[in-house]
Amino acid sequence: MLFSENFKIAIRALRANKLRSVLTMLGIVIGVATVVALLSIGKGATASITSSIQSNGSNLLTVSPGKQQAGPRIGGSQQASYLYYSDYELLQRSLVNNVIAIVPVYRSSYLVKYGNDSFSVNVTGVTREYQETNSYKVASGRFISDGDNKSQTLVAVLGSQTAADLFGGLNPIGKIISVKGVKFEVVGVLASKGSSGLGGSSDDAVFIPLETGYNKLFGSTATYNDKRIVNSVSVSVETPEAMDTVSAQIEFLIRRSHKLTFSDELDFNVLSQADLLSTLTSVTQTLTIFLGAIAGISLLVGGIGIMNIMLVSVTERTKEIGLRKAVGATKNQILTQFLIETMTLSVLGGIIGILLGVGLALLFKATGLIASVITADSILLAFTFALAIGVFFGLYPAFRAANLHPMVALRYE
Repeated sequence: MLFSENFKIAIRALRANKLRSVLTMLGIVIGVATVVALLSIGKGATASITSSIQSNGSNLLTVSPGKQQAGPRIGGSQQASYLYYSDYELLQRSLVNNVIAIVPVYRSSYLVKYGNDSFSVNVTGVTREYQETNSYKVASGRFISDGDNKSQTLVAVLGSQTAADLFGGLNPIGKIISVKGVKFEVVGVLASKGSSGLGGSSDDAVFIPLETGYNKLFGSTATYNDKRIVNSVSVSVETPEAMDTVSAQIEFLIRRSHKLTFSDELDFNVLSQADLLSTLTSVTQTLTIFLGAIAGISLLVGGIGIMNIMLVSVTERTKEIGLRKAVGATKNQILTQFLIETMTLSVLGGIIGILLGVGLALLFKATGLIASVITADSILLAFTFALAIGVFFGLYPAFRAANLHPMVALRYE
């Protein structure tokens, strides 16, 4: 019997029980749609993180404290480690070759007010080089200058989201905001950039001169043992080839500054953008695989549903099978017919599921809340898996139909 004839018989059998066929396909539809949507969201998250980190520049090293929190441990106390402003000054003096800029950063969360509106945001003390080192663009006004730091000027630059939250559609330039009772004049607004993967989003932040912060805002929270501390030090390197050399120099200098021997555990970290990207990409890829596996379970459930319905179909059509065998149909022909019915359910369910999954991914993308990237490999994976599920769970009912004895089948009531 030709494939086309088997296909026509399969379609007639499915159309004879439309509601049952639709309900049977539903499990495959939901499974495929979930696989496509979740893989698209996972890939979108990876692409978003990659783009955001790369936008900070590929030749950026970030020095940060190694232990962020204090806590008890056996045989002593677990002390939070600190990175000092003096460490930045040491690097500034010592790193001459292959370095473009070295930038100290101190940030803390404060309630920022304008009029009757107030929001809790990260207030970050920086120097002029921070803008270039982190590839920030100013949408209006200007950024922090060297003169602002030298004069300890009470000026602030707002992230785009902070500006929108505080001022709505008003122009913030020249307006006065209050941070912990200290008045700052807004001199600039940054262009939207999103999360950098380190220190949160620059869009939801306020930038002030670092010296102003130390002397007029941060207070004792920015000191330890009467020494100024920083959250991080960013080092912009001239070329990618020099990254390892500069990183080794930084480790040597700060290890010596912190009086650590070569056998001591480091109390600071030196990370490149590539290191950060690798770590975050690994996390998002693992999450994507996990989400895909969860979606795959729904496909398996759909496959079980197909097998269950096909077994019912074999029982209902026992006499038909016996009659066909009596007039000469072979086992292979019966087997092929039922497999084609199962694969038809899977293929139709897969196509509808792909359309639904792509629609969901586009809907998430349109909202702007969740990034999603639809790729051909995720669609192909979902469709192939759906087809494989159909074949796998259709084999048993098909073999059961093919192995029915004609005489027994014809006598079946």
